[in-house]
Amino acid sequence: MDKNRIDDRIWNKSGVQLSRHFAPSTSKLRQAALSRDDYDPARLFKWGQMMALAVVRMMEGAEKAFGARGQEVMNNVLVDLGRVMGREILDSFSIVPGTKDIEAVSKFVTYINEEVWASPEIPKILSDSECICDVLWCPHQDHYKPFDCRVQRYIVQGLLEAFQEKTGIVVDARFTQIIPKGAETCRFEIRLIPQGEGRDWTQYSSELAQRALKRAADDSSRKEG
Repeated sequence: MDKNRIDDRIWNKSGVQLSRHFAPSTSKLRQAALSRDDYDPARLFKWGQMMALAVVRMMEGAEKAFGARGQEVMNNVLVDLGRVMGREILDSFSIVPGTKDIEAVSKFVTYINEEVWASPEIPKILSDSECICDVLWCPHQDHYKPFDCRVQRYIVQGLLEAFQEKTGIVVDARFTQIIPKGAETCRFEIRLIPQGEGRDWTQYSSELAQRALKRAADDSSRKEG
C-alpha cells in the first residue's frame, strides 16, 4: 500500500466503490498528527483499545444496574451506530456491470474488516451465494475475553442492515472460530439469504444477550451472598 497516495474519500477494489467513513477527520489526522516526526501512530491503537474496553464495561455495568432494559438501550445504540456508519460507507456505492452480488458482499466485508476494524484479512468467495474471510489479527485479541466480542455484533448488525437498505441484498453471517478462544484466525462465513428471512446473526446475538443477563444476575447474587 502506498500510504502517500491513499484517497481518504473513496475506496475502490475490484470494481466495487465505497465511501471511506470519517473522511474529513482522517485527512486532518494525517496533517496534524501523522505528519509529525514525534508522533507515534501506535498511540492511536492504545487510545482506541481504551475506548473499546470502555464499551464492554459500560455494557456490563448497564446489565448489572438496569437489567434487560439497560442492555436493550446499549444494544440499540450500537446497532444504530453501525447503521449510521454503513450509510456513510455506502454513500457512493457503485459496482461495475457484471459484478455478482456475492462479490459486492465480499468487498463490503473486506472494507469492514480492514477499514472499520483495522484488521488484515484473507477473503474467499466459495459460490454465488457464500463467501468467507479469515481475520489475521484483531486489535482486541489481546484484551477481549471471548464473551466480550459480543458487543461488536450489534455494530455489525447495523452495518448489514445499512447494506440491505442501500443494495437490496440481504446478508447473514456467523463466525466459526475466534482468536480470543485460541484460534489462529477469526473466521466468518457470509451468505446471501432471501428477502424476509431472519438473520441467524441477530438470533445468536439475542441468545448471547440472555446469557449476559444471567451472568450479571449470578454475579450480583454472589456479591450479595
